[in-house]
Amino acid sequence: MFAWLQKKSDLNLDWWLLLPTIPLACFGLITMNRFTSQSYYFDRQLSWVFFSYALVLILACLDWRFLRKSWVLIGLYLPVLFVLVSLFLIGHIAKGAQSWLSFGGLSLQPADFMKIILILILAKYFSKRHIEIANIRHIIISGVYALVPFVAILLQPDLGSAVIIFSIWLGMVLVSGISKKHLLLVFGAVFLVSAVAWFAVLAPYQKDRVRNFIYPLADIHKTGYNAFQSTVAVGSGGWFGKGVGYGTQSRLKFLPEYQTDFVFAAFAEEWGLFGVLILFSLFGLIIWRILATAMIGASNFEVLFGLGLAIMFMAHFIIHVGMNIGILPVTGLPMPFMSYGGSHLFAEFFGLGILLGMRRYSLAFHKDDVKNEFIGPQ
Repeated sequence: MFAWLQKKSDLNLDWWLLLPTIPLACFGLITMNRFTSQSYYFDRQLSWVFFSYALVLILACLDWRFLRKSWVLIGLYLPVLFVLVSLFLIGHIAKGAQSWLSFGGLSLQPADFMKIILILILAKYFSKRHIEIANIRHIIISGVYALVPFVAILLQPDLGSAVIIFSIWLGMVLVSGISKKHLLLVFGAVFLVSAVAWFAVLAPYQKDRVRNFIYPLADIHKTGYNAFQSTVAVGSGGWFGKGVGYGTQSRLKFLPEYQTDFVFAAFAEEWGLFGVLILFSLFGLIIWRILATAMIGASNFEVLFGLGLAIMFMAHFIIHVGMNIGILPVTGLPMPFMSYGGSHLFAEFFGLGILLGMRRYSLAFHKDDVKNEFIGPQ
């Protein structure tokens, strides 16, 4: 039945990559647990964490070289894109965004999986054209791959996921070797898209979040309430926090969405600066191991996928922490491995599982051959 799996001795898992995710998941579970009564979020998240680890171990057993074929990636990209567009007709509205598919008691956010598929698509595209990346045609074509899901997600409206889609594209263009002249054109295009989004796409509540970022204390009782309470929670944690289960901002419901959008603030309040430093160290270890695995990729495709995955996690982490401490607008992004939700958790471990599977066959690849295929001019 499991003949398609490799022997355990052949997996060669990078435990330094997987092990840091365990305390992060536990931090999230502890933060959303009520302790005094049954916790709906804790119970559901615990089951999703369990299935996510089972998923990553299965995916790490597979040989992912078939993803180098363009028709396979297009076969993944188009159906997910179709689902994203279909959400405008059949999507479930939650928190003001029509970005969910509901199946009975379960909900799925396709945008989370589009992030991984976009990384694969761009890794494939740039792996064959990294020498020609100075040609603006390749920047435009790769931009189209990202622009279509970006627009579909932005119109839901899901500003946070749209920003991650853009960050993945921009980051992968940069690591592929874009020229400075074309980089200025890219930022010019970003300014133009931002202007169009502000006047024609963003919902009023999303504009209020940007205004609250520029003027933090302008309306702390209404539109700026969440951001204000978040900064209060982070600041009140002090050096060692108030103690697990004693975070007044989250436990007394002053801080809304402390299980998802503001899980970092809730964690910082209870664990303090000491806990935050541990949190940062664990994420740093994960990013380091992802980059280390990417650098031993068997080809440019594997290298670029690892770099794209690192970019995705860093963008999520930076934006989530930034909006929790008031230096970035609130966009509703989850904290990887910690925030409540099975959709983003499955997508994150899906990406890690592919990377670990790629690592297994990259180890046998001769270093001299890898050096000859390294990205960019030598």
